[in-house]
Amino acid sequence: MRLADSHCHLNYKGLAEDQPQVLARARETGVVAMLNIATRQSEWDDVLAVAERESDVWASVGIHPHEADEHPDVGTSLLIDRARHPRVVGIGETGLDYYYDHSDRDRQRASFRAHIAASRATGLPLIVHTRDAEDDTAEILRDEMGKGAFPGVIHCFTASEDFAHKALELGFYISISGIVTFKNAHDLQATASKLPLDRLLIETDAPFLAPVPHRGRTGEPAFVADTCRFLAGLRGQEPEALAEATRANFHTLFAKTVSA
Repeated sequence: MRLADSHCHLNYKGLAEDQPQVLARARETGVVAMLNIATRQSEWDDVLAVAERESDVWASVGIHPHEADEHPDVGTSLLIDRARHPRVVGIGETGLDYYYDHSDRDRQRASFRAHIAASRATGLPLIVHTRDAEDDTAEILRDEMGKGAFPGVIHCFTASEDFAHKALELGFYISISGIVTFKNAHDLQATASKLPLDRLLIETDAPFLAPVPHRGRTGEPAFVADTCRFLAGLRGQEPEALAEATRANFHTLFAKTVSA
């Protein structure tokens, strides 16, 4: 299989200390593309440095909703400026998280819109995190899409089937993580089994959410193969075919990876 991990955090504790071996294990498993995601401004240089060093790793720039309160000055212009780098292929992760409420909701919404404006201006895909905030996420995406189209992905999808339909109607991709392998993820499994193949991505969100049979371990990009096999079984597809399709989708959405 040739796989793409559309969302991982190679600079987070648990992976950063062993990064060369983590990357080697991913490649041995068939992972040929990885998107290393930034969640706060202090990470941008480190995330980008990995992408500059490793030809199969790309970078994003963004502020996670948890960090919105701590980054009031990170707006559209700064995101656009950093996104000019040839190895930066996405904007985010950004979005809304009302489950933890680590940042003020108004600040989260303002940051989300600033990222959307950067996505629209650069043409780079928006990487969306949403948890317990489906209605507001959908409303903001629809409102902003009315101001001009922008590409994007709902990362680590765990929302309702209704939200999936809304995201797909806006032209978004949906990325499935190892959560789909969890024994109690029945609703997610039902939704994932029906998602259109041409809008589907697979991710690890490493070092989080290690799939079965690695539960309890630090997640890493190599584990995207396990999620692919499980998801293929749900969908009645061959794992190799699903791997190829999701890898192609990754390069279609993150088009800058073709030339970066």
